[in-house]
Amino acid sequence: MSSSANRLINRPILATIHTDAFRHNLGRIRELAPESKIWSVVKAKAYGHTLAAALNGLESTDGFALLDIADAQWLREHGWGGRILLLEGLFSQQELELACKLRCDLVVHSEQQVTWLESFVNHSGHPINIFLKLNSGMNRLGFRPEQYRTAFHRLHSAGYHLHHMTHFANADQVDGLPSVGEQMECFDQAIEGLEAPTSLANSAAILWHRNALGDWVRPGIMLYGVSPTGMHADIVRSEFQAVMQLRSEIIDIQELKKGDHIGYGGCYEAPEDMRIGVIACGYADGYPRHAEDGTPVWVDAADVDGGSVICPIVGRVSMDMLTIDLREAPKAKIGSVVELWGNEVPVDDVAQMSGTIGYELICALAQRVPVIIK
Repeated sequence: MSSSANRLINRPILATIHTDAFRHNLGRIRELAPESKIWSVVKAKAYGHTLAAALNGLESTDGFALLDIADAQWLREHGWGGRILLLEGLFSQQELELACKLRCDLVVHSEQQVTWLESFVNHSGHPINIFLKLNSGMNRLGFRPEQYRTAFHRLHSAGYHLHHMTHFANADQVDGLPSVGEQMECFDQAIEGLEAPTSLANSAAILWHRNALGDWVRPGIMLYGVSPTGMHADIVRSEFQAVMQLRSEIIDIQELKKGDHIGYGGCYEAPEDMRIGVIACGYADGYPRHAEDGTPVWVDAADVDGGSVICPIVGRVSMDMLTIDLREAPKAKIGSVVELWGNEVPVDDVAQMSGTIGYELICALAQRVPVIIK
């Protein structure tokens, strides 16, 4: 951790967002889907990475896709002139005027939204692009196949520019139902004869279903260097890079005797005399409370023993601290830098040891954690 960062904050925890990794990952997506335009999905404040970092690192994207119209307004106010897609469309009829002013494309997934758009008078002169969503089997949002064509014709008659859209439920699974093939068959039947651009593929489909990309792809988690399956090897093979790096420091070291217990509930018993490192990071920072013993933490002890090493968590994660076994890092000291996730410890690995997915961890980074953008 840089000394400048230490001067700015009291507690040593710090999240660094690497915009070069954003650029690299976007470039890899263009290589995987060379015929498609890209909606970079930046909902949930760019999956916890901040919109500022996304705007900096993903400036060459074809468009940003998000949920909140306030985020669309932020992007416009900070210079983004390209396309913006509201992934759940409008939540009230009153939002239509602002969405039009901000030149947003809209996902339309309900009868109510169609009715709002039919009655709207567009005074801006900017055409509104509609991504009409088909429920092809995920059964979350979208029109069922028997309703889809009617919605398409109503919006087309009202003068809107139409696109076809669906979302895959199991692009990351071999045997998940409905399969990508089944959803594609449903999609193709529903849009037959209705000429319009398409938007199909999420991150998993971009990686593994190149026949289901569409004219616009919608990468989310892969942009951040995290696996859609939770298996970090997927990202390594496809040469994606972690964008977020969460680091802290050892703030104390305890010398335990065999049989001593650690932390709340005394869940871990020292099997021998051992050193325990106390790290300034806990569940109030967004680290998972349910991380199991053995969850990896990278310890940089290069200044004292010529190398760095992975040390396992031992004991229960508490609000502000967690503890690690330093038997593999005998010269680690107070002030030694640790990485909780990032380049050395994949967030997918932490998630697997915590019974969750990488998406949740990066989105749950707490507001109290300082963030710097590089």
